[in-house]
Amino acid sequence: MNSQTEKIRLQGAAGVIEVQRDLPADAPRGIAVIAHPHPLFGGTMDNKVVQTLARAFVACGWTAVRFNFRGVGASEGAHDEGRGECEDMLDVVSQLAAEGPLAIAGFSFGAFVASCAAEKLWASRDVRQLVLVGTAASRFTVATLPAEAHERTLVVHGEADDTVPLAAVMDWARPQSLPVTVVPGGGHFFHGQLPLLKSLVVRHLRAGAA
Repeated sequence: MNSQTEKIRLQGAAGVIEVQRDLPADAPRGIAVIAHPHPLFGGTMDNKVVQTLARAFVACGWTAVRFNFRGVGASEGAHDEGRGECEDMLDVVSQLAAEGPLAIAGFSFGAFVASCAAEKLWASRDVRQLVLVGTAASRFTVATLPAEAHERTLVVHGEADDTVPLAAVMDWARPQSLPVTVVPGGGHFFHGQLPLLKSLVVRHLRAGAA
């Protein structure tokens, strides 16, 4: 993401996991682990939305950790339709964010994986923030979030998303009474609206820190 980005190799269930870590200027308030979009459609940890999420977390004092799912970049293994990818995310958390405040975030397929990871971690970890962007609710079974997680959760979706229809996200969120922040005219990749996306995430994180 910048010249200070730290490149790391971890050992996961499917082999090496390629990771990049960015630190805030001061002592971090916690560690955010961020998941990228679908590997079979060009998704990597260098995706612009994923980098925007990382910048938002760093701006709010969090260490931001991005990683490539199995079979992407230097990460070993093969795509596993979300099951192994959730395992990858949990491996990154256990090795780089084993204790202290934790944030889980993801974009598109990564938001689906993040929801699964959050579901598994919620009872045992101090999950302070959950940020789901362009959640792939029309393509995967996104986890239901604990009611107590709602105040700590930001769900953002583009009104004009033609990859994951807004209606699919509303159908997932409605039974949970989980608010969804809709970006007017926004597409799946938020072209031309990444600064707005960053500001929405920053506002949410700062409100949570107040």
